[in-house]
Amino acid sequence: MGDHESSKIDHENHLLLDQPLLQLPIELLRKNLRSARFEVEKDGSYVKETLKKTANDSARGDPISQPDAVKTLDLMIARMRGVKRKLTAFSEEENRLHRHEEARVKHLAELYSLYSVDDHKYEGWSRTRLDRLLTDYLLRQGYIDSARALAQERGVELLVDIDTFDQMNKIRQCILNGSVQEALAWCTAGDTKKELRKMDSNLEFMLRYQQYIEIVRNRSQTRPDEAFSHARKHLFPYRDTYPTEVMHACGLLAMPPEYVDRVPAYREIYAPARWQKLADLFTETHNSLLSLPSIPLLHIALSSGLSALKTPACHSIHPNSAAAPSHHTSLSLATSVCPICSTELNELARNVPHALHSKSHVEPDLLLLPNGRAYGKARLEDYAKKAGLLEGKVKDLRTGEVFGVEQLKKVFIS
Repeated sequence: MGDHESSKIDHENHLLLDQPLLQLPIELLRKNLRSARFEVEKDGSYVKETLKKTANDSARGDPISQPDAVKTLDLMIARMRGVKRKLTAFSEEENRLHRHEEARVKHLAELYSLYSVDDHKYEGWSRTRLDRLLTDYLLRQGYIDSARALAQERGVELLVDIDTFDQMNKIRQCILNGSVQEALAWCTAGDTKKELRKMDSNLEFMLRYQQYIEIVRNRSQTRPDEAFSHARKHLFPYRDTYPTEVMHACGLLAMPPEYVDRVPAYREIYAPARWQKLADLFTETHNSLLSLPSIPLLHIALSSGLSALKTPACHSIHPNSAAAPSHHTSLSLATSVCPICSTELNELARNVPHALHSKSHVEPDLLLLPNGRAYGKARLEDYAKKAGLLEGKVKDLRTGEVFGVEQLKKVFIS
């Protein structure tokens, strides 16, 4: 009964890791719809205002000439054709996202048709999920070509978001290369600016601030009033929200780059490390806007698995515990006892929390050895036979120490 319960699939807990799988296409669909509405409202307002102006001019007895009227109508028609092209692109993107969502719902529905990890179909489903997690990891690390190749080989293109991460990595790389134009275009595209304002994001301000720093740094190559006009338009309106940055921006005008080493605050402003911080801020904002986890899903799955197996004994301060068995014990025996104590996983699991077990599982007839370790009587006797010990002797499975049976104490679990 216990084995059956342990092999039973808990569907809800399985899907905790797969929330972004469904959530990201929904966020992208919402973003696509908002962008389409923004374009319709913007160009629709232009047409309405133009028609209203033309009608008012005619009502005041100042009708426009026929050529001007035709020209105005042509401009409005051209504007509406542009809207049609944009809406066609939005519609194609919506259809693509619906295909992704449909494939993901189908993939997760397969899990609900399985009830035990012993089912042969579960292995295939788990392999597909592992391929997704590996692809997600590669995408987050910037290995777009490798991620695309893996997704194509495994047939999981509809279950991963290559285009989204590809766009993010291109913008991030531009920031690391010293350009903020692409990130600013992303911030101001459609109604993204409004969404960032709702999030209280400082990304756009910090991009404008870095743009100002570069203008001042290269003041010999720019117009004298360019720094003033940029600060007046993009920085001064936020002097109450970001007083320190605006104050430093004013001070930069009186601090040539060759003298910044004298003042630590200005030395930090001109430091190349700011580009890395700006790239990390963009990545964080991008993930928050699309409700993406801040760390790869592979890390979450791996840490959960390690934590489920880890016990306090796995990293005990005892010299013969952890992944280094004594010369009396073979490595294969140590690794077969506990995966976390193996050479490969011991250090990897060092910083994850211990497993929280609501039910304890112990061997029957536990015997306590003088060194403080406890093993089941049957396992001790079986190992003593395999080790060729004399009758009445037992051997610690981990440390190799030999004790007499008269030294053992029976353990009672209360």
